[in-house]
Amino acid sequence: MIEILQDVLNSEIPLTKALGVKVVEYTENGLTLCAPLENNINHKCTAFGGSLYSVSVLTGWGLIYLLLKKYDLTGHIVIQESNTKFIKPVDSTITSKCSFNSHEHYDKFIKMYKRKGKARITLESHIVCDGKTSVIFTGNYVVHT
Repeated sequence: MIEILQDVLNSEIPLTKALGVKVVEYTENGLTLCAPLENNINHKCTAFGGSLYSVSVLTGWGLIYLLLKKYDLTGHIVIQESNTKFIKPVDSTITSKCSFNSHEHYDKFIKMYKRKGKARITLESHIVCDGKTSVIFTGNYVVHT
Protein backbone atom coordinates (compact mmCIF):
# COMPACT_ATOMS: atom_id res chain seq x y z
CA MET A 1 0.00 0.00 0.00
CA ILE A 2 2.90 2.36 0.71
CA GLU A 3 4.10 2.10 -2.89
CA ILE A 4 0.60 2.72 -4.26
CA LEU A 5 0.18 5.87 -2.18
CA GLN A 6 3.67 7.11 -3.08
CA ASP A 7 2.87 6.71 -6.79
CA VAL A 8 -0.45 8.54 -6.40
CA LEU A 9 1.14 11.41 -4.49
CA ASN A 10 3.88 11.79 -7.11
CA SER A 11 1.57 11.56 -10.11
CA GLU A 12 -1.59 13.34 -8.93
CA ILE A 13 -0.13 15.97 -6.57
CA PRO A 14 3.03 17.31 -8.27
CA LEU A 15 3.92 19.51 -5.28
CA THR A 16 4.89 16.35 -3.38
CA LYS A 17 7.93 15.89 -5.64
CA ALA A 18 9.23 19.39 -4.92
CA LEU A 19 8.65 18.94 -1.19
CA GLY A 20 10.31 15.52 -1.30
CA VAL A 21 7.37 13.82 0.43
CA LYS A 22 7.92 10.13 1.17
CA VAL A 23 5.51 7.61 2.64
CA VAL A 24 7.24 6.17 5.70
CA GLU A 25 4.74 3.91 7.43
CA TYR A 26 1.13 2.80 7.12
CA THR A 27 -0.94 0.80 9.56
CA GLU A 28 -4.68 0.22 9.62
CA ASN A 29 -5.11 3.23 11.89
CA GLY A 30 -2.32 5.59 10.88
CA LEU A 31 0.01 7.05 8.28
CA THR A 32 3.42 8.70 8.55
CA LEU A 33 4.88 10.94 5.83
CA CYS A 34 8.20 12.76 5.85
CA ALA A 35 9.97 15.42 3.80
CA PRO A 36 13.59 16.56 3.99
CA LEU A 37 14.35 19.91 5.55
CA GLU A 38 16.59 20.80 2.59
CA ASN A 39 13.60 20.93 0.22
CA ASN A 40 11.51 22.96 2.64
CA ILE A 41 13.91 25.34 4.35
CA ASN A 42 13.15 29.00 5.00
CA HIS A 43 15.33 32.05 5.67
CA LYS A 44 15.65 31.04 9.36
CA CYS A 45 17.05 27.59 8.45
CA THR A 46 13.87 25.92 9.70
CA ALA A 47 10.98 24.35 7.83
CA PHE A 48 8.79 26.77 5.87
CA GLY A 49 5.27 27.05 7.35
CA GLY A 50 3.65 26.31 3.99
CA SER A 51 5.62 23.08 3.75
CA LEU A 52 4.60 22.07 7.27
CA TYR A 53 0.97 22.73 6.36
CA SER A 54 1.27 20.84 3.06
CA VAL A 55 2.85 17.74 4.58
CA SER A 56 0.25 17.77 7.37
CA VAL A 57 -2.73 18.05 5.02
CA LEU A 58 -1.24 15.37 2.75
CA THR A 59 -0.89 12.98 5.68
CA GLY A 60 -4.62 13.16 6.36
CA TRP A 61 -5.40 13.01 2.64
CA GLY A 62 -3.22 9.93 2.24
CA LEU A 63 -4.77 8.18 5.22
CA ILE A 64 -8.24 8.67 3.74
CA TYR A 65 -7.01 7.52 0.32
CA LEU A 66 -5.70 4.27 1.82
CA LEU A 67 -8.91 3.78 3.82
CA LEU A 68 -10.96 4.06 0.63
CA LYS A 69 -8.60 1.57 -1.06
CA LYS A 70 -9.06 -0.85 1.84
CA TYR A 71 -12.81 -0.85 1.21
CA ASP A 72 -12.39 -0.88 -2.59
CA LEU A 73 -13.93 2.60 -2.87
CA THR A 74 -12.98 5.61 -4.94
CA GLY A 75 -13.83 9.27 -4.57
CA HIS A 76 -12.59 12.83 -4.60
CA ILE A 77 -10.85 13.75 -1.34
CA VAL A 78 -10.74 17.46 -0.53
CA ILE A 79 -9.81 19.52 2.49
CA GLN A 80 -12.79 21.64 3.51
CA GLU A 81 -11.45 23.48 6.53
CA SER A 82 -8.30 23.37 8.61
CA ASN A 83 -6.47 24.85 11.55
CA THR A 84 -2.72 24.71 12.03
CA LYS A 85 -0.96 25.45 15.31
CA PHE A 86 2.75 26.18 14.84
CA ILE A 87 4.13 25.52 18.32
CA LYS A 88 7.87 25.43 17.73
CA PRO A 89 10.22 25.54 14.73
CA VAL A 90 11.12 22.37 12.87
CA ASP A 91 14.84 22.20 12.16
CA SER A 92 15.12 18.62 10.92
CA THR A 93 13.23 16.23 8.67
CA ILE A 94 9.51 16.98 8.62
CA THR A 95 7.74 13.90 9.97
CA SER A 96 3.96 14.04 10.05
CA LYS A 97 1.75 11.40 11.67
CA CYS A 98 -2.01 11.11 11.34
CA SER A 99 -4.25 8.44 12.77
CA PHE A 100 -7.86 7.57 13.30
CA ASN A 101 -9.08 7.86 16.89
CA SER A 102 -10.64 4.40 16.71
CA HIS A 103 -12.18 1.85 14.36
CA GLU A 104 -15.54 3.51 15.07
CA HIS A 105 -14.08 6.86 13.90
CA TYR A 106 -13.57 5.66 10.35
CA ASP A 107 -16.36 3.06 10.35
CA LYS A 108 -19.03 5.78 10.63
CA PHE A 109 -17.30 7.71 7.82
CA ILE A 110 -17.25 4.66 5.50
CA LYS A 111 -20.89 3.81 6.23
CA MET A 112 -21.96 7.37 5.42
CA TYR A 113 -19.93 7.40 2.21
CA LYS A 114 -21.40 4.10 1.03
CA ARG A 115 -24.92 5.28 1.82
CA LYS A 116 -24.80 8.87 0.51
CA GLY A 117 -21.79 9.07 -1.80
CA LYS A 118 -20.43 11.87 0.40
CA ALA A 119 -18.91 11.91 3.87
CA ARG A 120 -16.88 14.16 6.19
CA ILE A 121 -14.19 13.29 8.67
CA THR A 122 -11.97 15.34 10.97
CA LEU A 123 -8.36 14.22 11.32
CA GLU A 124 -5.42 15.52 13.31
CA SER A 125 -1.80 15.37 12.15
CA HIS A 126 1.19 15.98 14.39
CA ILE A 127 4.72 16.97 13.46
CA VAL A 128 7.24 16.17 16.16
CA CYS A 129 10.79 17.54 16.25
CA ASP A 130 13.37 16.55 18.88
CA GLY A 131 10.72 14.58 20.75
CA LYS A 132 8.40 17.58 21.13
CA THR A 133 5.24 18.45 19.24
CA SER A 134 6.01 21.26 16.80
CA VAL A 135 2.83 21.41 14.72
CA ILE A 136 -0.74 20.31 15.31
CA PHE A 137 -2.92 20.30 12.20
CA THR A 138 -6.66 19.68 12.35
CA GLY A 139 -8.43 19.16 9.05
CA ASN A 140 -12.01 18.56 8.00
CA TYR A 141 -11.94 16.40 4.88
CA VAL A 142 -14.80 15.68 2.52
CA VAL A 143 -14.98 12.74 0.15
CA HIS A 144 -17.53 12.71 -2.64
CA THR A 145 -18.20 10.67 -5.75
